[in-house]
Amino acid sequence: MTGHRMPAAEVPVSVDLVRRLLDEQHPDLAHLPIGVLANGWDNLVCRLGQEFLVRLPRRALAAELVAHEQRWLPELAGRLPLPVPAPVRVGQPTAEYPWAWSVVPFLPGLIAARSEPDDPWSAATTLGGFLDALHVPAPSQAPVNSFRGIPLAGRAEGVLTGLAHVDQADRATALQIWETAAAAPAWDGPPVWLHGDLHPANILVDRGRISAVIDFGDITSGDPAADLSMAWMLFTPEQRAALRQAYGRADDATWERARGWALALSLVFLSHSADNPLMRGIGERALRSVLE
Repeated sequence: MTGHRMPAAEVPVSVDLVRRLLDEQHPDLAHLPIGVLANGWDNLVCRLGQEFLVRLPRRALAAELVAHEQRWLPELAGRLPLPVPAPVRVGQPTAEYPWAWSVVPFLPGLIAARSEPDDPWSAATTLGGFLDALHVPAPSQAPVNSFRGIPLAGRAEGVLTGLAHVDQADRATALQIWETAAAAPAWDGPPVWLHGDLHPANILVDRGRISAVIDFGDITSGDPAADLSMAWMLFTPEQRAALRQAYGRADDATWERARGWALALSLVFLSHSADNPLMRGIGERALRSVLE
């Protein structure tokens, strides 16, 4: 599958910019050492001393997502069974830099895409419990996301386009899986809180155990199947069953839609990973799991 490259930054972002913003707005933190931790699709993430990270949006779309984290994560963090990066400081736009930005706690661990849990059964149970705690009815003011938590029909065009690039030997099976998922009864409960972008690069593993869930920029509300798709990105069929049992309330239709979401997202990861082998690996693994 031919992939697209990572979008370019819309404004220059750098360690020097982070230092200047801290000097102006949070001078008590400005003396701490700063180093780039990641420069991804949406944010420049810098380590700030031993305790903090700075998340600096690199494009306008990402700035909206950071604002959602700043508004909602502090409310959600207290009732979740795993740490999440609720902002501890909020930075304001300046003449030099146009968007709000965040200082968040540094959460130890490596992403699950690079360091899998020692005990995947325990990890599946942990994530099932986390999603059970997260997936409660969301208020009407929750962020709206046109691509996450929506009925699967809204993903059909992208899936059918992506399937054209899947190996011909797998294409018919994948299409049948998609059609079965899309035909499952739609979510008829209240919209629930969703992480919105739950995959192995947004889950931390420390000392062999799931230790935190990060990057809530796509936080939204809707069908819980969107988040449950993670079960196909990290676990075997038996381990997925353990996650489902720990979650405790995924009926057959929800689980079928979750498989459809896993297929849809695997195709997204594969088609936008020309310069991102990490996300390509996640997409390849998810697609294999869906096709099992």
